[in-house]
Amino acid sequence: MFNVVTKSIEWAGRTLTIETGRIARQADGAVLITYGGTKLLCTAVFAKAAKPGQDFFPLTVNYQEKTFAAGKIPGGFFKREGRPSEKETLTSRLIDRPIRPLFIEGFRNETQVVTTVMSHDLETNPDIVAMIGASAALTISGAPFLGPIGAARVGRIDGELVLNPSESDMEKSELDLVVAGTTEGVLMVESEAQELSEETMLEAVDFGHAAFQPVIDLIISLAEEAAKEPYDMPEEDPAKETVKARLTELAEAGLRDAYSIIVKQDRQAAIAEVKEAAMAKLEEEELDVELAGKLFKGLESDIVRGNIIKTSSRIDGRGLADVRAIDCQIGVIDRTHGSALFTRGETQALVVTTLGTGQDEQIIDALEGEYRQHFMLHYNFPPYSVGEAGRMGSPGRREIGHGKLAWRAINPMMPAKEDFPYTVRVVSEITESNGSSSMATVCGTSLAMMDAGVPLQKPCAGIAMGLIKEEDGVAVLSDILGDEDHLGDMDFKVAGTEDGITSLQMDIKITSITKDIMETALGQAKGGRLYILGEMAKAITAGREEVSSNAPRITSMQIPKEKIRDVIGTGGKVIREITEETGVKIDIDEDGTVKIAAVDADAGKRAYDWIYGIVAEPEPGTIYKGKVVKVVDFGAFVNFMGSKDGLVHISELQFARTEKVTDICNEGDEVFVKCLGVDDRGKVKLSMKVVDQETGEEVEPPAREPRGEGEEGGEDRPRKARRKPRRDD
Repeated sequence: MFNVVTKSIEWAGRTLTIETGRIARQADGAVLITYGGTKLLCTAVFAKAAKPGQDFFPLTVNYQEKTFAAGKIPGGFFKREGRPSEKETLTSRLIDRPIRPLFIEGFRNETQVVTTVMSHDLETNPDIVAMIGASAALTISGAPFLGPIGAARVGRIDGELVLNPSESDMEKSELDLVVAGTTEGVLMVESEAQELSEETMLEAVDFGHAAFQPVIDLIISLAEEAAKEPYDMPEEDPAKETVKARLTELAEAGLRDAYSIIVKQDRQAAIAEVKEAAMAKLEEEELDVELAGKLFKGLESDIVRGNIIKTSSRIDGRGLADVRAIDCQIGVIDRTHGSALFTRGETQALVVTTLGTGQDEQIIDALEGEYRQHFMLHYNFPPYSVGEAGRMGSPGRREIGHGKLAWRAINPMMPAKEDFPYTVRVVSEITESNGSSSMATVCGTSLAMMDAGVPLQKPCAGIAMGLIKEEDGVAVLSDILGDEDHLGDMDFKVAGTEDGITSLQMDIKITSITKDIMETALGQAKGGRLYILGEMAKAITAGREEVSSNAPRITSMQIPKEKIRDVIGTGGKVIREITEETGVKIDIDEDGTVKIAAVDADAGKRAYDWIYGIVAEPEPGTIYKGKVVKVVDFGAFVNFMGSKDGLVHISELQFARTEKVTDICNEGDEVFVKCLGVDDRGKVKLSMKVVDQETGEEVEPPAREPRGEGEEGGEDRPRKARRKPRRDD
């Protein structure tokens, strides 16, 4: 019934197994891939013909995590998986980026890759397994895919590079790098690092590329036995060369002039005018206008790329390594906790930082378990940023991916939560865009957080690099424009501090690049990054000493664990009363750490004193200020510490004899008392007579006068003889 083919290797201390022929047999390609205790089903399906008029490659990649893979039931009302999580979206992008450039040029058939986590051992991250599984499914599907690709994760622990470290090992790693590529070279890199050098990052990429070569061999071995017949690409339109030649005659000169215009909007208008005139002429000559429209982009690419290779001069007149003009402003929006406007050429990010409390942390329900995130970075790309009118909706994959890239760049520089107990949310609104808005977000985030008083370890900046690779030359471009990104061969983003790289992302649109090109790009990026940091330093160099007056002030205190329930109260009654009366926010950790957040300093102090009064124990010998809450015949009860009351016995009201307690104090009076001690039953004994009620200072008891001779009680008074006890006593 089943024609099962299985291949296995030992890889980085775990068994990697790829099986096909048993599950999802109607898909064009389907594999069940297992690595360690993590198992995924990966499928690939493609339409056997392109839709009429299709002028792009409709590839969709979906990575999905099923909670049953970790033996869990989804939370929420419906008890089933809902919209993709951030992890699912990012992993879908991670798979898409290295496989997309490997489909044969001209392939326009709708293609879908689906990878599903079926089992998760909570130690092996499924993303690498999903990338390998997707590669295997495409390789055996018959699709015109120039793979396979391999992928690996590289960590750095105690100065040593580690292949595919476990989730627990990653907690000790100063590097999290994912690399994917073919036998010839690297196609994609995604990483977060603790200020590592360019040399170390390049070494890690090389290490990963060499490490996944056995995986590529494994997929090839599987394909030799299980691959379907390759898809036959349709023959090219015989009129293509005729239309291309005529289009070049009509539009080349105009396009060269248009691409000499520096201002983006003017340049785009000129290009549109050239295109419209050329298409009108071709239609007049009864040539295929639809085909010409598809070829027009290629003509643009040839002109731009050729100019850069021949003249080393770019669209806007810059040299290959030049960075556009930069302007940095902070504190641009009132009432926010921190804000910055970062402008680089025609790319601009308005970035705002908001400081919150532990109650504002993001709760993430992952397969590995629930955890909290106290640093969030959200990136928005409204259509007006590129001068267009478009649909506004929830963030798409691009927005989520760009936001996470900037988050990775800044996260290594964040202060420890113990040192800065705020939840930090950053929002980057891209208000203008012409290339590298994600790196503008990195720069703007660094500025806005320092403006908010976040004590970043160091400022962080980012730059996007591009590549033009032709037979007659190679050019690496710094700070690329949007057109250079679209028409180029590489998008290489590097972020970091003056001392090293914190994040690196690379996407290649050709089959691979060499180590020499990567080395050149990293070196050129370092120079650009240092220049940008210098421009940012003109605005601010470190976090402000104090957070904004609009932000909550957080005061921390440590209470005994056994006192937590006293502060919370039955059903939360006590803590609710404190927050309602003072207007503060209170977070209590399991270890007894209490954080009080208040915009009003007086409110914060009142809440602090209230909690202190609940948990503090009276110290004998200490003087307190309190209020008389009850008067009885034998003394007065005084509330002197939070909710704690103590008794001032009538004999402790004053040194002289007291007939009535009300002669000295009444309910509602504020008095000073000294704690004499606590008895075995927890009753607190207080004294008023040893404290000056005006100043609160301790006073000495008055000296006794000696009694006269013969006076009752005097020294010469004869003592009564003690009665001898009787026998029957």
